Amino acid sequence: MFAKYLASFGILTDDEISQALAHVKIKSLRKSDYFIQEGQTCKEVCFVRSGTFRTFFCSSKSEEISYCITFPGQLLTAYSSFIAAAKSSENIQALQPATIEILSKSLIDNTAATSPNWMKLLKVMAEGQYIALEDRIFQLQKYDAVQRYKNLLKKHPEYIQQIPLQYLASYLGITQRHLSRIRKEIF
Repeated sequence: MFAKYLASFGILTDDEISQALAHVKIKSLRKSDYFIQEGQTCKEVCFVRSGTFRTFFCSSKSEEISYCITFPGQLLTAYSSFIAAAKSSENIQALQPATIEILSKSLIDNTAATSPNWMKLLKVMAEGQYIALEDRIFQLQKYDAVQRYKNLLKKHPEYIQQIPLQYLASYLGITQRHLSRIRKEIF
């Protein structure tokens, strides 16, 4: 699955993909296990083979604010911590049992230093992260909660029912009660 994902960019050769995958570590997580917690430095990026993750931070009122949901077939990392080698201010938690394929930052950095194709791939991936962040901001500012929920349903209908209501509501920027009303309206 990870090989297919890397090949989908059309940048790396089959040999470059095989070399990278030879260093992949496969890890299983139980429901509620953390990929990373606030205060740790993220030194890995992973491909989500199965399971769903939420990324959250704690507000000044000690409320958990879920701002990202990662589904199978996507990459996962504490991006700012990973890039800057700084302590993370976010937590990434499995919402159900999950399997991830992990590449270390040191391997990625060393490979990128010697491979123009990897450098190009990392640039394309960073641009994709920027576009996703911009889309998230637009979703929150441009659309009401009903439209945000419908957009999420459209993109990930097979997973949406697996996300606990409190995390889904937080991700949408609404209360659980409001989310329940929206779901009743739509279904």
